Amino acid sequence: MNLWIDTNIILDVLCNRPGFVNDAAKIFKLCEIKKIHGYISALSIPNIVYIMRKELDSQKIKEILEKLSLIFTIVDLKAEDIHKAANLDFGDYEDALQSICAKRVKANYIVTRNIKDYCNSQIKAIKPVELLEILGN
Repeated sequence: MNLWIDTNIILDVLCNRPGFVNDAAKIFKLCEIKKIHGYISALSIPNIVYIMRKELDSQKIKEILEKLSLIFTIVDLKAEDIHKAANLDFGDYEDALQSICAKRVKANYIVTRNIKDYCNSQIKAIKPVELLEILGN
């Protein structure tokens, strides 16, 4: 199963967000052991660093990037993704980009806590708990 992992799921683990970290960590583990194939956007990396900037120095950024690279496939943005996303009816351009990239890698689902942001996505968005139920975990 191919899954597009939204930035908020990654941040749930990295920031140890109460109420969200447990399900997100299970998804990380399933990707790590290759039970599922997780994809993240290259755009997620600078967004994560920006959000966590007060807690990160250059060494910690390098460590996070190495760990994420082992667990997930990091997908580059293409010029055509940028143009396609601009033509979508999304309230948030970044979410439109995520949706376009998820489609390009043939993701079965976009895993996010922000389902409403993907109501116009061609790839169905599901919450982490829904994915875990589908997988029987």
